[in-house]
Amino acid sequence: MNCNHIQIAPSLLTADFGHLVDEVKLAEDGGADLLHLDVMDGQFVPNISFGSLVIDSIRNATSLPLNIHLMIEEPDRFLEDFIKSDTDQIIVHAEACAHLDRTVSRVKDLGAAVGVALNPSTPLSAIEDVADMLDIIMIMTVNPGFGGQSFIDRMIDKIERADSLIKSKGLKAKIEVDGGIKADHTASDCVKAGAEILVAGSAVYNKEDTVKNSIAKLRGALEG
Repeated sequence: MNCNHIQIAPSLLTADFGHLVDEVKLAEDGGADLLHLDVMDGQFVPNISFGSLVIDSIRNATSLPLNIHLMIEEPDRFLEDFIKSDTDQIIVHAEACAHLDRTVSRVKDLGAAVGVALNPSTPLSAIEDVADMLDIIMIMTVNPGFGGQSFIDRMIDKIERADSLIKSKGLKAKIEVDGGIKADHTASDCVKAGAEILVAGSAVYNKEDTVKNSIAKLRGALEG
């Protein structure tokens, strides 16, 4: 399996927030392709994380593209706060957008790449009418809101169906998976199903190994 095109996006949700800039540098030096930033409002998901000011500080500390996952209600109200660079990627949830076409169009107008995330129980049909506008289709492989959850195996079928949609319609979107990805069958199964961007939190930021070694293990799991 040729995995040279697979991107690893460490999730800072599981990093040490007391040394956040250091954690960002460790990911960058360790071979990360993107940084995944979970923005939570305590409404759309039962947790609160950080907002645009923290992301501005992260942006100033790295040259890596920011993969900004807005797990918030009515994301349209805050898009301009989060989009500051043409390398930014903004991912909104289909479930949080009353007018998804309008939201996706607004992100593109502001100059960022745009993705739509689907919770485990949300059907793929929710994004079919905007799929040709998307840069990323994110399949949530856990229920959103907390790090460290177990991968939901039945999402492999959903990834495969998203891959079929992309290929059948000749779309440019990449499939991103988020939740429970580890240096085991979860990473390789997702890639075999069609995923090209792997979000990894506790698999990268953990007490068992360095960030660099953890990223290397993820890549090794894809090649094994």
